[in-house]
Amino acid sequence: MKRYFIIISSLLIVLLSFFIIKTLKERTPQYSTLSIKNIGNFDIINTCAQYPKFLTKLKIPQPIAIDLSQQQHKGLAFLYGHKLRQFLHLKTWEKFDYFSTYVFDPQGHTYLTPMPYISIKEKTFEFQKNIYKVDTHSGKLSIWMTLEEVKATSRNPYGLISLDYDCDDHTLWVSAIDETSYSLNKGVIYHIDIKSKKILNKIEGFDALSLKLVTSNTGKQLLFGGAKDNVLYALDITSLTIKKLFELPNREEKIRKIKLRNQNLLELQTIPFGYSLIAQTSQTGNRRYYQLKWNDSYSSWQLSSK
Repeated sequence: MKRYFIIISSLLIVLLSFFIIKTLKERTPQYSTLSIKNIGNFDIINTCAQYPKFLTKLKIPQPIAIDLSQQQHKGLAFLYGHKLRQFLHLKTWEKFDYFSTYVFDPQGHTYLTPMPYISIKEKTFEFQKNIYKVDTHSGKLSIWMTLEEVKATSRNPYGLISLDYDCDDHTLWVSAIDETSYSLNKGVIYHIDIKSKKILNKIEGFDALSLKLVTSNTGKQLLFGGAKDNVLYALDITSLTIKKLFELPNREEKIRKIKLRNQNLLELQTIPFGYSLIAQTSQTGNRRYYQLKWNDSYSSWQLSSK
């Protein structure tokens, strides 16, 4: 009888221990262990970007947003007013077809990268090698710089795709994904001096679908989402070394936009990008949004859906 009592007691202790461990595990925050790397703590900083001066002349009130969705306006449009329902759109802003991303500089000039849209036209491939500019005073859209080595083709219609502005040295970071195929990753990230239009650096072998500069306590980093994989990368702009920060759970999702929302907090927009035109230009449910937070206490990234 005593032996059975010991056996039953032991079983109860094992079951109780399992229940306690399971309960504690459920109450403890779970952090992803995928590709745990970090760039140090980072935070939002004041931007040098200014709205174009022609908007003030036209007495267009803030808030203002640029619409590149191509759903209602070809090229670009400035949205304003209650719930951004009013718009400013010039016919001359349509002459280079469609745009992918934009940045403002301290004077209010707007720099844009191109994007092919749904169907290929006569000048589609030619448009993909240019960085475009909207003048802050006149609102005139023109080609600011051409990178002749960027060659979009029917096999891969993309060329220059994303850019960001560095307020510290007044340079542009621009990415191109034109030479990549399903088997080769031959993308280029360009670092361009705005005043001289000189290419300061070329980082080759990475297809960057999105770019975002952040400053952390380890230095300035250029974050970018891979066009061929579901990975968020960081380029140290001083050493020009690249590290893998985080891998999304779904391999089909590619990071199309990166926004800095708060201290150590990023917002990621993803699409099922595959170098075809449909997924990139669609505004349907293919786009997903995530928050990615670096938790310094756990030395880990936390991913959550929005």
